Amino acid sequence: MKEILRAAFVIARRDFTAIIYSKAFIFFLLGPFFPVLVGIAAGSLGGQIAREAAQPVVGLAMTQSDSRKMTEARETLSANMGENYFTKIKIVGDAAQDKGKNPKDYLKKKEDNLSVVVTGTLAKPVVTGTKASVKRESAGIELLAAHALNPGAVKLTEAEADIVAETANSDKQLRTVTAQGGQILVFFLTMLLAGMVLSNLVEEKSNKIIEILAASIPMESVFLGKLFAMLGMALLGILVWTTIGGIGMQVTQGLPNFPTPAVGWPVFITLCFTYFIMAYLMLGALFLGIGAMAATVREVQTISMPVTMAQLINFFFASYALTKTSQPVEQFAAIFPFSSPFAMIGRAALEPTLWHHGVAIVGQLFFAILLLRLGVWLFKRNVMKSGNAGRIKDGGKRKLFGLIGVGG
Repeated sequence: MKEILRAAFVIARRDFTAIIYSKAFIFFLLGPFFPVLVGIAAGSLGGQIAREAAQPVVGLAMTQSDSRKMTEARETLSANMGENYFTKIKIVGDAAQDKGKNPKDYLKKKEDNLSVVVTGTLAKPVVTGTKASVKRESAGIELLAAHALNPGAVKLTEAEADIVAETANSDKQLRTVTAQGGQILVFFLTMLLAGMVLSNLVEEKSNKIIEILAASIPMESVFLGKLFAMLGMALLGILVWTTIGGIGMQVTQGLPNFPTPAVGWPVFITLCFTYFIMAYLMLGALFLGIGAMAATVREVQTISMPVTMAQLINFFFASYALTKTSQPVEQFAAIFPFSSPFAMIGRAALEPTLWHHGVAIVGQLFFAILLLRLGVWLFKRNVMKSGNAGRIKDGGKRKLFGLIGVGG
């Protein structure tokens, strides 16, 4: 075991040094910033379009007196209930002067962008518009008409505020936001960084370096060293991105104020970091074993899609189980190795218990070791074969995939 770890350290140091001193590593560090910049630009553009888009307006075609009272009622109630509680209103006609005019004619004027038109009187308003628009606006119009008709009949009392930090109802809802944020961050980093392990052995297989390594050190050391070299590169990238992102948020608008998780921020951040490492080791060991079977980069690209989709399903499963605390589906998500890191992040945000995190981390570590050993065994069996490239003749026929044992 000592020899395997020593050789793995040599391989890890060799690969890690080769990666960070390459020119491609600079582009690797810059890679995540491009989608972030695109997202910021798209968000700004979308916000500008939303602001510039005309908002629906309720048109008033009542008498001038009734329309003025409706406008005043909206101003009074909006001061207490909020400006966005009522749709904007606009006087578009006068019932006294526009006698006989069809309310539909007001809706045809595109520059007014009217959703509905109100005619009639305060005692009996008539709302004209599409079925959905009338259903949406009727309640607000009725409230405004009642207040305009008799302002003294509807008097809103002012409640005294008694602020508390959190309630039993808001506690879980707010912490769910933190849990989802942690899950998304760990999943994004895992998929961004672990996918590169798929092609890790292709180049060394093509130029026969793998044969020299296999003759010199145990294959377990090769796999373990390469896995930890890629993990070290991933952690270095996260350190750089976190530092730049933290500085950027502090300079611009400050750090976002997420609800405090049940275990507290120091423990939650530590667990997120630990679960990222566990997810990376498990997924990296799986990718390393699968990628070792591929002979070309094209095969790696073909394999990467179903593997990525499978991990995406695991993430969605853990996200779904987030709201099913202590139910069988959530317990299964916490036990199943590939969804366990994400499900346990949700538990850390929602529940203060810590001992089950220790059990989960130990289980995930053992599963990562199992996947690594399985990958080494498959590599030795199907790739590092002696003879005619792993093809066995049997009556002039080749055995499918070379999976039949050597004999005869």
